[in-house]
Amino acid sequence: MRSLHILRHAKSAWDDADLDDHDRPLAPRGRRAASRMAGHIAEAGIRPDIVLCSSAARARETLAAFLATWRPPPPVSLEAGLYMASAGELLTRLRRQAPDGESLLLVGHNPGLQQLALGLIGSDDAGALTRLRRKLPTGTWVEIRFTVDDWLQNGAGRLVRFVRPRALG
Repeated sequence: MRSLHILRHAKSAWDDADLDDHDRPLAPRGRRAASRMAGHIAEAGIRPDIVLCSSAARARETLAAFLATWRPPPPVSLEAGLYMASAGELLTRLRRQAPDGESLLLVGHNPGLQQLALGLIGSDDAGALTRLRRKLPTGTWVEIRFTVDDWLQNGAGRLVRFVRPRALG
């Protein structure tokens, strides 16, 4: 069984209007949320085999909180092409990734991440899909499991984890 983990970057800072969007760091609230989520994911025993991460500062900073909890940390590919990518572009990139291991983490941005997840999910546990359809908040972790060999097909996945930072207190 393969898993695709999706992590939307945590809340970013907007206090410097002249800063390029790609270079915006996390806000203090975003750093706290990323740290809480990283601890929660580590406690759940989740460690992806490989990570694909947007090169944007806020995505890299979000991922850093998780890398600090994983020993050893998984290999990471920082990619400019993931910055603000559409669902179709994300899916194309995922399909190019060799299927080494059982799980992959994609760290990036909306609306592409939310649309990608919605396209891949055919079923869910406990109504989480309804919440995902409404919104994919910053800092949220999504896990989609696939039981088929051709794992990145529309509707082939089951949503098994949808954790918002706010739910962690």
